[in-house]
Amino acid sequence: MSALFAPLTIRGTTFRNRLWVSPLCQYSVEDGDGVPTDWHLAHLGSFAIGGAGLVMTEATAVNHIGRISPQDTGLWNGEQRDAWARIVSFVRGQGAVAGIQLAHAGRKASTWRPWAALQGTVPPEDGGWQSVAPSPIAFEGYAAPRELTLTEIVQVVEQFAGAARRAVEAGFQVLEVHAAHGYLLHEFLSPLANARRDQYGGSLENRARLLLEIVAAMRATVGETVPIFVRFSATDSANETEWADETRPAGGPDNPKSWDVKQTSTVARWARDAGADLFDISTGGLISGVSIPVAPEYQVPFAAQIHREAGVPVNAVGLITTAQQAEDIVARGDANAIMMGRQMMREPHFAWRAAAELGVKLDYYPPQYRRARYPLG
Repeated sequence: MSALFAPLTIRGTTFRNRLWVSPLCQYSVEDGDGVPTDWHLAHLGSFAIGGAGLVMTEATAVNHIGRISPQDTGLWNGEQRDAWARIVSFVRGQGAVAGIQLAHAGRKASTWRPWAALQGTVPPEDGGWQSVAPSPIAFEGYAAPRELTLTEIVQVVEQFAGAARRAVEAGFQVLEVHAAHGYLLHEFLSPLANARRDQYGGSLENRARLLLEIVAAMRATVGETVPIFVRFSATDSANETEWADETRPAGGPDNPKSWDVKQTSTVARWARDAGADLFDISTGGLISGVSIPVAPEYQVPFAAQIHREAGVPVNAVGLITTAQQAEDIVARGDANAIMMGRQMMREPHFAWRAAAELGVKLDYYPPQYRRARYPLG
């Protein structure tokens, strides 16, 4: 039996395997209205045809100023919901579970898409906007954000809950809260970006408050049957200190210099109690100029540590590119599932090849493609 191709059930939703598609930003809404297009249908649909167990959308903004770029998708209105419904219907029709990552980019919002001639913040005259954050601390190379008021923080919670409701109406079966990669919720979690002195800053309980309020509000909105994931950057630094050039004075365990894996484990437990089910573990993204020792499976140890310490389900990411790598990670218990990104973009039907290499006979090949079935290894 293959561990990677064993089904997994969470809150009544069954994933046909543990080989999942990571959120992959496409920056392809050319009209700038947040409405997904035929590109998104073809992009996401190809993974579903190719046998993935879960197909997750790109980071999808809960309000218009929460987009990373003007070309990002959104889910703050009915038009966006209805466009997503068409895509979800196709993904589910191929047997994959359809998931959406709900996000707010915080101080990293209103930026040029990666292949634009310019970099950094898009000015208002070119379709950009004023970004917001827990504190008016800029990401290097970007315009300074405006600090969110307490009233606006309440509105952010409501916006995540509203987007969750629309997602379920569109047919999504899994919701993921993006609290990683230096975007708004990660900014609240890390002392490197959060210098607030109210109930949303300072102690770990305060820095985690917004995330926990969002998870609880989403759970109350969508009920008990919909799985909710949280994506964390497990650390701002590699081995608790090396990745980030931390300049804040050390203050002991109750006043850490940055965000680390131990805090992630603690907040994961709290988020589970608030209604989350599984934790999508990545790293980094909060500050620029960080030297990350990239190597195959370089982020898996973080997922494994959180899995052990917090006692919560996790998935692993990070230069996992072969069937045997993915199989071994799940089989040895480091993670409950694998999310692949770039390898899936290179090979949208990767699950077919992985199954053949592992000697697994799939019964969910699309009939149109059965003549192209990989021979079992």
